[in-house]
Order: sequence, then structure tokens, then C-alpha cells
Amino acid sequence: MTPRSRGLAIATALLSSLLLAACGGGDDTGTSATSGSGKLEKTTIKVGALPIPDPAALYVANKKGFFKEEGLTVEPVTIQGGAAALPQIKSGALDISHTNYVSTFLAASKGEKIKIVGDVYQAAPNTFNLMVPKDSPLQSVADLKGKTILVNTLKNIGTLSVEATLKVAGLTAADVKFVEKPFPEMGNALLAGQGDAAWMTEPGITAAQSKLGFRKLADTMSGETENMPIAAWMATEEWVKNNPNTLAAFQRAIAKAQAIVAKDRKEVEAVLPTYTQIDAKTASVITLGSFPTSLNESRLQRVADLMLAYKYIDKPLDVKSMLAGPTG
Repeated sequence: MTPRSRGLAIATALLSSLLLAACGGGDDTGTSATSGSGKLEKTTIKVGALPIPDPAALYVANKKGFFKEEGLTVEPVTIQGGAAALPQIKSGALDISHTNYVSTFLAASKGEKIKIVGDVYQAAPNTFNLMVPKDSPLQSVADLKGKTILVNTLKNIGTLSVEATLKVAGLTAADVKFVEKPFPEMGNALLAGQGDAAWMTEPGITAAQSKLGFRKLADTMSGETENMPIAAWMATEEWVKNNPNTLAAFQRAIAKAQAIVAKDRKEVEAVLPTYTQIDAKTASVITLGSFPTSLNESRLQRVADLMLAYKYIDKPLDVKSMLAGPTG
């Protein structure tokens, strides 16, 4: 081979290697990846979730590899309430979190820059009940005057729905005392005399009935709160702005899983024992709400309007500006 031809061969090989690197080399740092809409700003995110049926789609998406398909690793983190998760998403300890609409809208009314990035759960009959021990002297909501009611978080969907239930019985929030207690601890707390009634959701309702003999005092999702939007995925406005591709990847994956749980109860039953204190047998009989597949502005505005009526907020809140996800 002549010096000229040898030089040409070397140049050709170098050009080929550069082209290969450009086309398929990728990022060696592990901090970014390519998804359907571009390079992910973060490939691993922490997502807060309560140990209740609402966020089932998160676990279905992980189980079926939907996040992995997007180049995303999602690490679920157990939380106790949407309000409690707000400091964690603000600090960066969580990237996205499960939250209830009341806590989120309340925070927004106080100036917190929060975005709703996906709908999670909507109430149905007997999915959020006031429960009492079987030997409780309480027989009606009117009997709650002067009593203590356990809720998972103050000033959230629980207290709002209880207030709406109290109103029908001629009572107000001033007639009772609300005390915070994590959902998994409510049953034992009632038996220990730490409260007179508890605002419970599934799987706590079924567990309290089957294992502790508790009975329902009232369904808090009726009348003004019938079919109430309950929970969402939230992130800070700053995180949404700085991580558009990561957010889009999360939304695509969670939407696939949400569509599945919305139609197939068995998928929910299969994942519940993996992140809640409930066995497969109980999971098969609990009462479930519905799993919306898009953000509906008018439906969510209803929550903010009810909060205004019960003085949770002191001026109207337009929820449209808070939505950062597929609407419908």
C-alpha cells in the first residue's frame, strides 16, 4: 500500500468511527436518555404515592415496563398525604407526587407554584366512608357533635367531604375535632380511644370491617361530593419547566397504565398487595373508585368551587392555569 493510499484508508476509518459514534454512541453518564420526544433531562425520578388504591397505575406501569420503554426509571416512595409531600417536591426529594386535589388547590391559593401533571382517582359510592367500631354508641352523623374524627391530613379532601356530610346533619366543622392519623393506623387508633370515628378509604374500609368488625356511619361521597375528583399527580412549576421531556415520558407511560386500570379491575387487584397492607383475597372484594384517563378542567373546577363554598380558600381559583397534562 502506498503512503497516499494508506493515509486515505486511515482517514476513511476515522470518518466511519465518528459517524458510528454520532449515530449510536449515546450518553455514557447515565443522566440522560432518548425518549419519543427527545433526550430526557433525568432518567431516574422519585415519585411519591400513598399506600391506597389511587396510584395503582404507577405500579402497573413499572410492572409492565412502560417506564423502561421510555428510558425512565421510576422509584416509588411511600407518603402519608398530598400536603405532606409538598415540601418533598419543593426540596427535590421527590420529582412527582401523588396528591389530593384539595390540599393541592389550597397550596396554590397560598402562592405555591404547583402543576397538575395527571389525573389519578375519582370517588364512587362507599370508597370514602366514616367508620366506627362495632360497639360505638354513634348511630348517625348527627351523633358526631363534640366528637373526634380521624383523617389522614388536615384541610384535605377528607375534611372537606366530612364537612359536606356534617352539613346534611345540621353540623359544621366547629362541632367536631379533626385529628391527623395515617390511614394504616386508623383502625387501631379508634380501638385505642384516640378518636370516635375515622374517615377511611380502601383498603382500610374492607380491612376494618372484616378484621375489626367496624361498621359504616356514613358515605362521605354523596350529595355535593358525589363522584368527586380525589387525586392527581403533581410537580412544581419549576420542575415541569426544567424537565419537559422527562415529564412527557412519565405521562406517556402512566397514561398507558391508567388506561389499563380504568378498564381491568384485575390489574389493580394484582398490584395492591405489592404496595399496601392488603392481601390478594381482600383486594378482590374492596370497593374501587374510577381512574380518569385525562384531566377535565370543568370537573376539577368543581373541587375548587366547593372549597370556596366551605371557606377553604378565600377567593375563586381558576384551575386551568395549573394543568400541565393531557386534557379532555
